Amino acid sequence: RLFPDGEHYYRMDEDFTHQDVVLLSHLHQPNEKAVGLLFLAGHLRDMGAKSVGLVAPYLAYMRQDIRFKEGECITSRYFASLISGAFDYLVTIDPHLHRYHRLDEIYRIPNCTLHATDIIGEYIKHKIPNALIIGPDAESAQWAGGVAEAAQCEFLVFEKTRKGDRDVSVAMPDPSCYADAQPVLVDDIISTGRTLVETAEGLVEAGLRPAICIGVHPVLAEGAEATLNNPAIASWLSCNTIPHASNAIDISDLLAPAIKAMMTEIML
Repeated sequence: RLFPDGEHYYRMDEDFTHQDVVLLSHLHQPNEKAVGLLFLAGHLRDMGAKSVGLVAPYLAYMRQDIRFKEGECITSRYFASLISGAFDYLVTIDPHLHRYHRLDEIYRIPNCTLHATDIIGEYIKHKIPNALIIGPDAESAQWAGGVAEAAQCEFLVFEKTRKGDRDVSVAMPDPSCYADAQPVLVDDIISTGRTLVETAEGLVEAGLRPAICIGVHPVLAEGAEATLNNPAIASWLSCNTIPHASNAIDISDLLAPAIKAMMTEIML
């Protein structure tokens, strides 16, 4: 619970002596969770836990990976340092790796990066006939290609130009030869929804059907759901890395084997 001044209070009656403990937390809205996680990790160690691992299906503070403007804080590095100092290992799903190629570049603890591409591809293969996978920008090419391979269908990747946090434009190849296909837009993070809407509107203007949109992480900035309520989008759904009503694809089966592997690794 919280004290009246907002400080955390924890009490645990269980015996954690020599136990391997896993803390599971999607780190959406991380400022509300991170301090509590750090306190819990330290407290569990004080109570005799043999290991304390963090499973964060959505890993926060990955997007600020360079200093875009003079004086900016590279929060991804500092957050990684805090987590690395508190936990024995980290398991996550499809972190936003853009300028970083591996979590090892900033995390000092054993870590496992899982991918939802096969699970999404299986969902599309069984639920969406005649699918055409589309990545709305170059960053999404890895998602589109991997999902299309798992779904056993074709894919296209478009080019996105970002003019601001909420202002993007999308250039696309000639999609006229795919008039009978069901466009499926796939991206790792659904934030403002503008990229998906811009892409879907372009597809409709080109004569294609309204798109089905799938995101791994439904971050959903304020106003995103209203933005996605657009005639060019037939429906949109997400994986359950962050709890939301749009969750339709379950990624939980990915976690247990990864946790077991991490426990084995830190014991060696």
